[in-house]
Amino acid sequence: MEQNLPSAPSTPELVNWDLAAGTAAVMAPAGPRLTAREVREAVADLRRRADESVPHVHRITGLEAARDLRDSQVLVVDRASWAKANSRSFATLLTPALDRLAATRPEQLRRANTELAATLTGAQLGAVLAFLASKVLGQYDPFAAGTAGTGGRLLLVAPNIVEVERELNVEPADFRLWVCLHEQTHRVQFAAAPWLRGHMIEQIGALTGGLMEHAETLSDRLGQAVRSLGRGVAAGADDVAKADGGDRPRDVLSLLQDPGDKERLSHLTAVMSLLEGHANVVMDAVDASIVPSVKTIRRRFNARGASHGRVEKLLRQVLGLDAKMRQYRDGARFVRAVVDEVGMDGFNRVWERAGNLPTETELHEPGLWIARVGS
Repeated sequence: MEQNLPSAPSTPELVNWDLAAGTAAVMAPAGPRLTAREVREAVADLRRRADESVPHVHRITGLEAARDLRDSQVLVVDRASWAKANSRSFATLLTPALDRLAATRPEQLRRANTELAATLTGAQLGAVLAFLASKVLGQYDPFAAGTAGTGGRLLLVAPNIVEVERELNVEPADFRLWVCLHEQTHRVQFAAAPWLRGHMIEQIGALTGGLMEHAETLSDRLGQAVRSLGRGVAAGADDVAKADGGDRPRDVLSLLQDPGDKERLSHLTAVMSLLEGHANVVMDAVDASIVPSVKTIRRRFNARGASHGRVEKLLRQVLGLDAKMRQYRDGARFVRAVVDEVGMDGFNRVWERAGNLPTETELHEPGLWIARVGS
């Protein structure tokens, strides 16, 4: 019986999650100026566009799950609420690995907790969340605490959507629908593949567990990330390669992995690329009959990345946001190639079971996936 075992120490909090959320709320820029009436109107309109997008996702994807999405939530949030939601989701994903380590290797965890205290803190995570909170337009979160057995929740970050639509000078109703098409596609993906949430939690847990197994070196690896970022900021993004001994600064995930983590990370990279690429294909499938100004939105949105400042470009690279943009492109190429060859019904076999997910190699060589699964 468990109660007869020696009492395990309470799991140390390597991150103060409440502090992370609070720090992000304080540090995140306020966003565009809106009157109380404008806020109410924007929130109501985003809810309408979220509802309006679902039939289009159903028509484009052919996924019957889009007919009924009542098992998940749609929340229109501000930047602080987005940061708080994500700090809680991070805690949900990390806690099982910490609990296992506390039960099996308490001394190692205590030592790691001391070593990491100056690096992996709530304040530092809060600073990262503050940066991201001002960039994210929307997010489907299947991992939110308290959503076990449900479809998770879709977060639409109202101030960011309003800020970008103003920056691009595009029609708000069109832009909001365009954004919702992408985010609602993620919601439909998890509804169409109810096993996907558990599979990703298992894979992420295995990856974080592997990281924790080598917790004694985690501080050094995090230090490399910080030093790389510091050198890049000092030199300027255009001179990063020179400052870093000829190598581009690696993102945080690449610095946290050891050889044993690579296979797990490769699988998760392929899955995330699939999800993001599929959602982008849905966005690109709409025409002017659905979003009248869609061509203008695409052109201006795609050109927007060129305007990032040097430091912001570096932060995006070190935090892995550039890798995320590559996921959009790689995943979209895979989806289009498969659909062109075997049709949408053939592609939709990817949602049937975990064994049908593409490997990272197949993602770049769709013919291999078609030969294995999609024919």
